[in-house]
Amino acid sequence: MSIRRMRAWVAGDNQQAIQLQCELPQVRPDEVIIQVAYSGMNRADLMQLAGQYPPPPGASKILGLEVSGVVQAVGADVDDIRIGDKVCALLSGGGYAEYVAVPAVQVLPVPAGMSLLAAAGICEVYATAWFNIYDIAAAQPNERILVHAAASGVGQAVLQLARVFGNPTFATAGSDSKLAQAQQLGASGLWNRRHGSFVDAVKAWGGADIILDPVAGEYLSWDQQVLNVDGRLIVIGLMGGRMGELDAGRLLMKRQRLIGSTLRSQPVSVKGRIMKALGEHVWHLFEQNKIAAMIDDVIPIAGVNEAFQRLRDNATQGKLVLDWHV
Repeated sequence: MSIRRMRAWVAGDNQQAIQLQCELPQVRPDEVIIQVAYSGMNRADLMQLAGQYPPPPGASKILGLEVSGVVQAVGADVDDIRIGDKVCALLSGGGYAEYVAVPAVQVLPVPAGMSLLAAAGICEVYATAWFNIYDIAAAQPNERILVHAAASGVGQAVLQLARVFGNPTFATAGSDSKLAQAQQLGASGLWNRRHGSFVDAVKAWGGADIILDPVAGEYLSWDQQVLNVDGRLIVIGLMGGRMGELDAGRLLMKRQRLIGSTLRSQPVSVKGRIMKALGEHVWHLFEQNKIAAMIDDVIPIAGVNEAFQRLRDNATQGKLVLDWHV
């Protein structure tokens, strides 16, 4: 590779991303270097912009947690990935750049028949969905799942996986159009959060055995009220605030479990295990058209700050993807 410097975007002042010229990453023995075609956007990037979600120790300060592209270099210890392979990758950082170095265990081939554009929007959301619902919560067939922010990329991934694996889902979202999409993806219960508490509606639906909650705040108390015996409440975000109320008596009597979960700070070994599970259990579902990448829009990389504003405004239904070709 003759190029020595590359464009990249990092967190600047006033919650804006700024462009820098950076040194090209060097490949380590267990890594590959990907020339990035598309970068997937995530709410975690927005949190990093706000100074609330710094990169884990040793991770790149460059924004971006997932990419798709073409392998340009392969480390000496990597024997299952070749230069020229079309791949997608889960990252700890570095995705808003023309090139990124990533541990090979966090890289998967693009599913057969899928474009690089679509592949940029599947690693982070499906890793999050699989890890929390089918690994941490160990969802069993017919267990009922409550999905908040169901129009988000993660929410849409959970709805689709649950439909395939036999888990009824109840979706909450902030508009009727988002709920209509959730219903198309398999949700059998629906609630518009602008109507207030979802408690009565979810209880009438049958309660939830598993709740995936990126909101927290006042939702924690409501979640606990609808969580069934031996239920698992997994908190993955703080969109509604850091503080909430819990009923310790209900927690004990119903044997409820409250679990905090983040993906970015997991060690490479765990991320590798998650990606291996996706390769074994999920990738063929894309190839069989049983699930799909849900891309809301594709934005030129120069428009990254306008795209961030759309995330802030919750004006998306699915993933935003940044295009490095323009």
